[in-house]
Amino acid sequence: MKLNYFNFKSLGKQVLLTNDFGDYMFVEEEEFGNLVKQKVGKGSLLEKRLLEHRMIYEETELSFSNINRYDLRVVKNHLNMSASLHIFVVTTACNMGCVYCQANNGTNCSNLFMNKEMAEKAVNIALQSPAKHLTFEFQGGEPLLNFKIIKYIVEYTEEHKGYHLVNYNVVSNLTLLNSEMIEFFKEFRVGVSTSIDGNEQLHNYNRPYKDGTSTFKDVISSLNKLRKAGIYVGAIQTTTKESLKYPREIVETYCNLGFDSIFIRPLTPLGKATVNWQEIGYSAEEFLHFYIKALDVAIQINKRGVFFKEEHAAILLKRISGYFVNYMELRSPCGAGIGQLAYYADGNIFTCDEGRMLHEMGDSSFCLGNVMESTYQSIIKTGTCRAVCESSMLETLPSCCDCVYQPYCGTCPVVSFASNGDILEKTPYGYRCKIYSGILDKLFTMFQENDDIIMQILHSWSN
Repeated sequence: MKLNYFNFKSLGKQVLLTNDFGDYMFVEEEEFGNLVKQKVGKGSLLEKRLLEHRMIYEETELSFSNINRYDLRVVKNHLNMSASLHIFVVTTACNMGCVYCQANNGTNCSNLFMNKEMAEKAVNIALQSPAKHLTFEFQGGEPLLNFKIIKYIVEYTEEHKGYHLVNYNVVSNLTLLNSEMIEFFKEFRVGVSTSIDGNEQLHNYNRPYKDGTSTFKDVISSLNKLRKAGIYVGAIQTTTKESLKYPREIVETYCNLGFDSIFIRPLTPLGKATVNWQEIGYSAEEFLHFYIKALDVAIQINKRGVFFKEEHAAILLKRISGYFVNYMELRSPCGAGIGQLAYYADGNIFTCDEGRMLHEMGDSSFCLGNVMESTYQSIIKTGTCRAVCESSMLETLPSCCDCVYQPYCGTCPVVSFASNGDILEKTPYGYRCKIYSGILDKLFTMFQENDDIIMQILHSWSN
């Protein structure tokens, strides 16, 4: 018997083991003691389980590596991919005044608008990516304020995309939607993502117009128009301190609006969220208390016979089940630069969405170049791109490499830099770490309890 490398954690009265393949298993404390002492009985049930989950192996190290190399390649499939997500920040202007807006410096808006020349050059760089399948995502501010450039980018891309297959998505508050936009989205199969933070009262508190008036009814009206036109609309939720009071109401609002999922997101400490943190922020423990309640509501909806999933949990469940999920925040290294690029309205190119947010706050540390002079090759060869990759490899980070959840997690160098002045995560069990560890604790505890109905629900979320 030879020990494979594994991480471990006590969970209740058992010990959870995980390895680099993403395999996991629970053992009793006595069994764990026998494992580390390499005193597992030959032919025992424990030995069979350990072999099945690849915590131990009987072959030579070289043979074990050869047998399992394809499984490891699936887990690390993102290493074989080029940047597939290209974010076009077509404007920083917005007609809303969200309490946590991360697209400005926290006090005022730069009101930048991307022009045709910048748009063309940004598309040309994006199309230099070797990835066949690309996603072009239009963001703001409110991107519909610069709809003419969205339209121009899509039409220009369709003319010049060559062998690429390009999907389009607009991230919009939907308050400016009109019939021309709907027809255009329908013609080019443009997906739409919006933000709905809960019921009408809570949404209007978090996401009012700049003059303080309500937006909820306008958003829902546009949502219904898009659905009637056959256009897919996704939505995300952002949690503020006020949101913590309403886990049930938030989840049930999404279900009642006809969504089959909700993406419950914590605040990211960038932009206006940083300036307003005392009023709208919270601790990781407070968010987890809210999240677990909301997760339980989602599970109860499924028990009523209605399929409804929480997206954060679903992503993690897929990863735990061995599926490749190209979610940029939960990769090692993360997707910044090598998985996504953000083309800002002023022509600068950033490692990621968060990098351009930090730029708006006055810090351009994550700038990789400018559309007027850069190429795709020059961008990915920059020291900044390499540094972001190196600093987000969990396997090399002292605070992450030995964590039992390392196979499923990720770190954000931008948030680390904004919070601590260093791209390396040097705060073990900090805000972001506590949140993901807490969510995974909840999921693995449910695995441990092994309730048949709940396990069926979680399995449906991971498929």
